[in-house]
Amino acid sequence: MMIGKSMDYAQQSIGKPALLLLLFIGIFYGLFVWPSSIGSPFNAAQKESICTPSNTTTDIYVPQDDELEKALSKASMANRTVIIAIVNKAYADQDVRADTTMLDIFLESFWLGVETRPLLDHLLLVAVDQTAYDRCQFLRLNCYKLETDGVDFGGEKIYMSEDFIKMMWRRTHFLMEVLKRGYNFIFTDTDVMWLRNPFSQLSKNETEDLQISTDMFLGDPWLEKQPINTGFYYVRSNNKTITLLNTWYSKKDNSKGQKEQDVLSNLIKGGIIKQLNLTVRFLDTLYFSGFCQESKDFRAVTTVHANCCRSIIAKVKDLKVVLNDWKRFKKISSHKKLANVTENLRWSKHSGCRNSWGPINKSTTTHA
Repeated sequence: MMIGKSMDYAQQSIGKPALLLLLFIGIFYGLFVWPSSIGSPFNAAQKESICTPSNTTTDIYVPQDDELEKALSKASMANRTVIIAIVNKAYADQDVRADTTMLDIFLESFWLGVETRPLLDHLLLVAVDQTAYDRCQFLRLNCYKLETDGVDFGGEKIYMSEDFIKMMWRRTHFLMEVLKRGYNFIFTDTDVMWLRNPFSQLSKNETEDLQISTDMFLGDPWLEKQPINTGFYYVRSNNKTITLLNTWYSKKDNSKGQKEQDVLSNLIKGGIIKQLNLTVRFLDTLYFSGFCQESKDFRAVTTVHANCCRSIIAKVKDLKVVLNDWKRFKKISSHKKLANVTENLRWSKHSGCRNSWGPINKSTTTHA
């Protein structure tokens, strides 16, 4: 009996560790060996996502279904190009002394322009205050409200004032966001008159990353020392242009007293085009003109910008004259007998803008 009990005890003593060992082997096999041998749907999906090449660039992301994405998608052309203008209360709401607004004149140019009316479907008005947003919705345009906490962008921002500079930088940051979402865009100030469809003159070469207007064209579209104007430019969305705008915006806090246009100009002069391997075309003022350097040919002019001008009242006054000149040209050119007369047509003087560079006071500014 003593022998039998000893054997039973020995079996029990040996059996427990053996069972524990078998249990450990089973757990190890289940966790590490079995899934890799038969495959897991989760692991397979992971491998596919890592190995499958993506058509998107590293800096362009697929955005959430937010309000900006909805607005961009609605206004976008088939090739993901949007026309963007930024507007505030001072440009959208009539002052008591005014009979129209800058926004009204801007939209009027699309009505009077050649092949420009359909482009309104692709115009996204970005409102920086509630009044401008309400006005945009009233006009039944494509609208987006750009929120900026703690900053009032409603009133007129006099050229080179502190608020003017802040608003220009906020604009740059927003446009960088648009590029990151994979949209190409034409940015246009609302003091640019669209007299012809600009896509007829802009290069269709997709290797050109940026096409930008100039205050004065120096004869060569590739000459980097041109005096640029950021009131009208066309950008294609890619890694290079995203990097450009990101670099541009990163200079904001180290450029006191400079507007964003000056900073971009300095970057170009400093060689950023070559550094980023960008292709940049500088636009001829024969087509993309302004008050700094007028187009000399009504038959070629595409846009007219009220640049070299300081206040809204002056811009509105002179742009109304521009539209009258344009209507006169269209009327004359519609008559075959008078068609050759258009060659000698000249723009009326921009007296309002010329005089706007005097002392700024309440009688020469608009604070709507």
